[in-house]
Amino acid sequence: MFELMVETTFAAAHQLRGYKGRCEQMHGHNWKVQANVVAEKLNDIDLAVDFHDIKKMLNEVVEPLDHSFLNDIFPFTEKNPSSENIAKWIYDSLNKKISGEYIQVSAVTVWESDTASATYYED
Repeated sequence: MFELMVETTFAAAHQLRGYKGRCEQMHGHNWKVQANVVAEKLNDIDLAVDFHDIKKMLNEVVEPLDHSFLNDIFPFTEKNPSSENIAKWIYDSLNKKISGEYIQVSAVTVWESDTASATYYED
């Protein structure tokens, strides 16, 4: 099994509904997203998938989030735009773009600061 990782960033504001503390107020982060992709085998030129292609798909997924108020974007109009929910949303969205017979997303980590992140993956 091969695992590849790409990163991208976006800037966005959010507020956590029902949170008792400062994060209930609107505030922003410079988010970092790490996406891991696994492949069972390599293609005919010995690549699992081109890094450029993964990064392009990841950027397409996060582009609507960049410079936005996350609470205004579905599904965060209904779910809290927590790091956990953002990681799952990116995972699901990227997996729809990249999944193939031998390639799939294995994990997405969303960093809201240099010292705090949430990772989503499926067993």
